[in-house]
Parts: sequence; C-alpha cells; structure tokens
Amino acid sequence: MILSSLMKIIKKLRKSMKKQLKPIVLLATILTFAFPNAGLAEVTSENAVGPIASATISTFQGDNSLPEIGPRQARRTMKIIVSAYNSLPEQTDDTPWITASGTTCRDGVLAANFLPIGAIVRFPDVYGNKEFRVEDRMNARYYYRADIWMAEKTDAIKFGAKYLKVEIL
Repeated sequence: MILSSLMKIIKKLRKSMKKQLKPIVLLATILTFAFPNAGLAEVTSENAVGPIASATISTFQGDNSLPEIGPRQARRTMKIIVSAYNSLPEQTDDTPWITASGTTCRDGVLAANFLPIGAIVRFPDVYGNKEFRVEDRMNARYYYRADIWMAEKTDAIKFGAKYLKVEIL
C-alpha cells in the first residue's frame, strides 16, 4: 500500500518536472543551433572584449592597384538581327522608361526574348568590348533578335537593323 502511493507521488513529480524542463531544454537546443560557436572564443588578454580573431588579415602589399582583368570569354557566339529602340510610347508599352525587369532605360540596356533577364552580351563588330545587359523584352513574334536602347531617335534610325555577331557571356 505504501509502495503504490509512493509510486503515484513519483509519477506526479516526474510529470511536473517534464513540464518545467521542456521549455528550458527547447531553449537550450535552439540556442545551440543558432549560435554554434558561442562560448568557444579564447581570450588571450585580460583587457579583450568579445571573441579574439585567431588569424589577422594582412594588408595588400604592392603598388595599391587592382589587378588587370581582361575581357570575358564568350560562352556562345551567334549571328542575329540587331536593331535599336527608344523610350517612346509608339515603340514601347504604356511605361516607356521602365524595362521588363523593372529598371529604368539607360545606355547598355538590351531587349531580347531568347536570353534570360540579366544575361550579358557583346556586339564586337560594332561596339568592341562594350557589354550590354538584357533587361527588356521585345514583341513575342521576334525571338532570335535583339534591340539596343538608344537615347535619341535619330541615333536609332541611323543604326537601323543589322545582322551582327553576338557574344553571350
């Protein structure tokens, strides 16, 4: 009789301890995963506050200039028809200065349907190493074509439509 009552008391204590320890264990687990290196920093000086870096970053030694990087290599080259367009309502939709990617029209913007938004291309025959970024789309009927944005309508008319080599970077 005493043994069974003692067992009941132990069960109740166990349940109440589980309820009290659950949030503490859960918090300790979350903190362990959120801050895996917490408490592992070694202090080498009594005046140090916070973790001490085990290695220092040495300063760049040399002539303080950045290294020269040559032009990027083309991943693919093809020939397509390239024309030019302006931010005029008759050449675009109802938001002529906003590209399909949401940016503002500027020098170096290209409209093309066969490349993903953000693709970078060059037209070496006309522009050399100048890079253009695809940020706009053309009418769906034009697939393997590209449109270069130009600020002046006269420049776009002068450019016309050309069959050019395009380097996709």
